[in-house]
Amino acid sequence: MTLTMTIELLIVLAALYVGSRYGSLALGAISGIGLAILVFGFGLKPGTPPTDVIYIIIAAVTCAGTLQASGGMDWMIQIAEKMLRKHPDHITFLAPLVTFFLTVLVGTGHVVYTMMPIICDIALKKNIRPERPCGVASIASQVGITCSPIAAAVVAFVTISNANGYMVSIPQVLMVTIPACLCGIILASAASYRRGKDLDKDPAFLKRKADPEMNRYMYGSSATTLGKAISKEAKASVFIFLGALLIIVGFAFCQMITVEKDGASVPLATAMGIPKMNVIIQIIMLAAAACNIMFCKASPKKAVAGAVWQSGMVAVVAIYGIAWLADTYFGNYMDQMKMMLEGVVSRYPWSIAFVFFLVSVLINSQGAVVVAMLPLAYELGISGPVLLGVLPSVYGYFFIPNYPSDIATVNFDRSGTTVIGKYLLNHSFMMPGLISVAASTVIGYLITCVLFPGFFSGFIQ
Repeated sequence: MTLTMTIELLIVLAALYVGSRYGSLALGAISGIGLAILVFGFGLKPGTPPTDVIYIIIAAVTCAGTLQASGGMDWMIQIAEKMLRKHPDHITFLAPLVTFFLTVLVGTGHVVYTMMPIICDIALKKNIRPERPCGVASIASQVGITCSPIAAAVVAFVTISNANGYMVSIPQVLMVTIPACLCGIILASAASYRRGKDLDKDPAFLKRKADPEMNRYMYGSSATTLGKAISKEAKASVFIFLGALLIIVGFAFCQMITVEKDGASVPLATAMGIPKMNVIIQIIMLAAAACNIMFCKASPKKAVAGAVWQSGMVAVVAIYGIAWLADTYFGNYMDQMKMMLEGVVSRYPWSIAFVFFLVSVLINSQGAVVVAMLPLAYELGISGPVLLGVLPSVYGYFFIPNYPSDIATVNFDRSGTTVIGKYLLNHSFMMPGLISVAASTVIGYLITCVLFPGFFSGFIQ
């Protein structure tokens, strides 16, 4: 690596680091500063922003935003709360499963904000240390992103893989990520089951409980959605949303089934003249959003003011800036990158998982990691099944506890047991995060080895 390459790489990393410190829109905007320096200062040829992925995210977020505006998301959360309150003794296992599947359905982990006060309240009233379910539930809400058919990370993986000759579909991705990530979450929940001191043996908690004012703060109110009335329009919006997801998955299966046409095997979708999946997702999601607006009283103003739509649009800006910056740097130095990394990745292709994880520590977006790093991985000659197996490794931003869902979880835990930690990295999300991501990545890789036996020999070298 030349001195110029090193300086330019440091500029890229500095832009990502500074952007992550400011958070929100800053990730994409500050990436623009790095891009300007590379293009105008060092004369690099500008890369290409990932427009297909961005369009899909906009469509999916618009649909999810109207679901929230119609009240449909409140109904989904109410159903989840009923299940949790029915089995409070198992909150450490059930809470992360609830946040995981909510993310899978909606495509964003920010839906967890409504569930966290409820999870904490149930644990506290059952005298279970809230850190146990809260820490792993926050992790599970982000793990679910690589398991959602409309999440940016999954859509980007399919789109980029298809463009690089690996014709994988959304159902095929989910066949790997869902079982792998569920196993990881269950293992993290098991490790959290007896984590920390019980509340009746925790001096810090007992001191808070002895304070009358803190006691009222912790036990004086109950966070719940059970008393909220759910309209028939809200329920209808959920069925519209779920129906849209089923239609998308159905079209994706048409991409997997092959038929004979003109003496050659072609995908059923191609034979029927069905558009590509990136176009289908956009059409179905926008149509579902329109149905929610017209028939389910989803106010457009309320939709764009909601947390789901706003967080999704922030992700669009982040992916736009980060991916463009990364594509500019790696695109100009692809030959040099191949020479430096070819030996390692050809012998240990799974080692790309460490690269994905480390980049994610800097970038608070799994979709942005996929868009920025997956093209490089394919250019290095890593096979599609290997990359699919290690896809769960794109979640690493729990490592430094500055992500909104983690910070919110700390604030929602009135018991004070869910903490950031004196030394920053000794926080409540580190242990469940490392266990979940490591286990999910290993299991995902093993699943692809079973589905694609030819790659198993490369794993044991």
